[in-house]
Amino acid sequence: MQMTGQIFLVYGILVVTVILFVSERLRLDAVAVLALLALTLSGILTPGEALAGFADPVVIMIAALFVVGDGLFQTGVAQAMGRIPARLAGNSQIRLMVILMVLVAVLSGFMSSTGTVAVMVPVVMGLAWAREISPSKLLLPVSVASLLGGMLTLIGTPPNIVVSTHLQSMGREPFHLFTFTPVGLVMVVVGISFMALVGRRLLPARPSPGTPRRPEDTPSVGEMVGSWELEPHLFHLRLTEGSPLVGRSLAEVDLPGSLGLTVLEVRGEDHGGEMRLPNLLSLRRTGANGEHHRALAGTVLREGQSILVTGSADGVARLVGRGHAVLLDDQGEGDPTSRETGIAEVLLTPRSRLLGRTIKDVKFRDRYRLSVVGIKRLGEHLDEDIRRVTLSFGDMLLVQGAWESIRLLQGEDRDFVVAMTPREMGPALQPLNRAPAAVGIMLGMMLLMAFGVLPAVTAVLLAAMAMVLSGCVKGEDAYRAVNWESVVLIAGILPMATALEKTGGMQLIVDRLGAALEGSGPLLLLVVLFVLTSALSQIISNTATAVLLAPIAFQLALGIGAAPEPFMMTIAVAASTAFATPMASPVNTLVLGPGGYRFKDFFKIGVLLQLVILAVTIVLVPALFPF
Repeated sequence: MQMTGQIFLVYGILVVTVILFVSERLRLDAVAVLALLALTLSGILTPGEALAGFADPVVIMIAALFVVGDGLFQTGVAQAMGRIPARLAGNSQIRLMVILMVLVAVLSGFMSSTGTVAVMVPVVMGLAWAREISPSKLLLPVSVASLLGGMLTLIGTPPNIVVSTHLQSMGREPFHLFTFTPVGLVMVVVGISFMALVGRRLLPARPSPGTPRRPEDTPSVGEMVGSWELEPHLFHLRLTEGSPLVGRSLAEVDLPGSLGLTVLEVRGEDHGGEMRLPNLLSLRRTGANGEHHRALAGTVLREGQSILVTGSADGVARLVGRGHAVLLDDQGEGDPTSRETGIAEVLLTPRSRLLGRTIKDVKFRDRYRLSVVGIKRLGEHLDEDIRRVTLSFGDMLLVQGAWESIRLLQGEDRDFVVAMTPREMGPALQPLNRAPAAVGIMLGMMLLMAFGVLPAVTAVLLAAMAMVLSGCVKGEDAYRAVNWESVVLIAGILPMATALEKTGGMQLIVDRLGAALEGSGPLLLLVVLFVLTSALSQIISNTATAVLLAPIAFQLALGIGAAPEPFMMTIAVAASTAFATPMASPVNTLVLGPGGYRFKDFFKIGVLLQLVILAVTIVLVPALFPF
C-alpha cells in the first residue's frame, strides 16, 4: 500500500494531537475535540463517524462506572472496603500502595479490569483522604496493577482471548485459562516492584478535583459550638412525673415566651447522663425508649422524656425549681458525630425577606425545620432573647436540626447562604442504610460481567440505574459524579482509530513492518512486535491492536521457521502495557479525573515501565515458549 494524501493528513493530525497532549498547553479533552474536528473538517470522517465515539459502549460504560463508584462511596461501602488494606498497611504509604496493587491485580485476573478499577477508585479516594495524602499517589498504581493483572489468566483481558482464538483458528493448540499465569505473575511482581522502587518517586502529589478540605480546615460540631460560646447555654433536662408540661405540645407550652428557653431535641426516657456538652448536639435516633424527635411546634411532650434546651440559666433554674423537670448530669462521654442532628452557620443576604423581622415572626422552625440557637452581629454573640432580635443584613445565625434539613437549606440563595457546616455533615448524609443494596448491586454487576450474561456496557448501565433507583445515589448527584473530562477525552479520541483504518494508515504500518522484518531473527521480531503492539495500544484499543497484529505475527513467525506461540504471547503481554497515555485504556481514563493527572504523568511512568516489561519479556517468553 502506498502513502496517500489522506494517510499523510491523518498521520499529521495524530502527531499534532500527541504533541498537544504532551505539551499540556490545552486541556486533554479540548485537544481530543480539536482532533475530532480536524478529522471532520478535512473530510476524512463524516460527522456521523466523528461523533460515533460519544455513542461507543466504552464511553457509556466509563460514565456509568463513575455513578456506580459514587454509590459505593456515598453509602460508606468504599470506606468499609478500605479498612482491611488500611489495617494491613499500617502507617506506611508504600505498603498501602503495594497491598492495593496486589488486590487489584488478583481481581483483574478474573474480572473486567475496568470494573475492578471502578470499584476501587472510591475505596482509594477514601483511603487517601483519611490519611491526608494525595489520591494521585495511589490511583495510577491501581490502574497499572489492573492492566498487569489482566495478564494472569485467559479471561483477564480481551487481547488474551484474541491471540488464543487465532491460534486455534490456525490449527494450533490454543492458550488455556492458566497458560498466561506464569508470565502474568512475573509481570505483576515486576510492575509492583517498579512502582514501589521507582514509579512512586515520579507520582505527583496533586490534589484532585472535588478533594475535600483537610479535616483541620473544617471545624467539628464541638469546635463550632465552642466558638459560639453556647456550651453554658445548653441544658439537658428530664420531665418529672406529674409535670404540667406532659401531654402538651411545644406550641402550647411556649417555653421561649415564658422562660426564654428553646427546645432543640426531644428524646425518649433517659438512661443516664451519657452525653456531655457540646456533644448534646449529637443526638441519635435509636428507637424504642431511646427514640429522638426534632422539636417542632406540634411535638407533644411525654412523661419520662428528656429534652435538650438552650437559653438562660435563670430560665432553667425556674423550670427545675417548680418541679417540672430535673437537670441531668452531662459529664459522660458522647459521640460528637451525629447521623441525625447537626448545626450550620447561616448568613443573611442583602435581599433576605428575614431582614427587619424576628425569628418568631418568620416562624423559622416551622418553615425550615431548624432551630436558631445563636445569632452573631458584627462577629459578636448576642446574649438577648434571640426570638425577639430584629434581624439585620450580615447577621450570622447558628441553626440546629436534621442534617437533611441543613442540606436543603444549602439550596437557598435569596434569604441566606450556608456559610459553614461541620466536618461531620458529609459522613452523616451518607445513606448507610442502603449499603447492603450498594454491595448487592456491585456484586451483581461483577457477576454479569465475569460470566458474560450481559454485554459489559449493559451490565454497568443496569448497575448505575440500580444505584439511583435504590437511593444509593441521588438523581442530581449522578450527573455530578461523572468526570466529564475523562468521558469527552475518550469519546473524542476514539474516531482517530476509525480514521487510521478508513484511510489505510494502519494497514500501511503493518505492511511496511512485514517487509522490513522479512528474514529477521526471532528475537528481533519479538522485540519489534512488542514495541509496535505497545505503541499502537496507546492510540487505539488494545483489543483492536491485538486483532490487527495477531495474524501478522503468526505469518511472520511461520516465515522465519519459528513457532508462533512466543510471538502471540508477546502480542498479548504488550497489549496490556497501555500505561503511557490517559486514553490508552478505560482504566487510565477512569483515574485521570479523580487523580488530577496530566498527560506527562502517564507518559513518564508508562514508558519506563514498558521498557522494563519489554526487557523481562525478551528473557521470560522464549524461556517458557521456545522459538
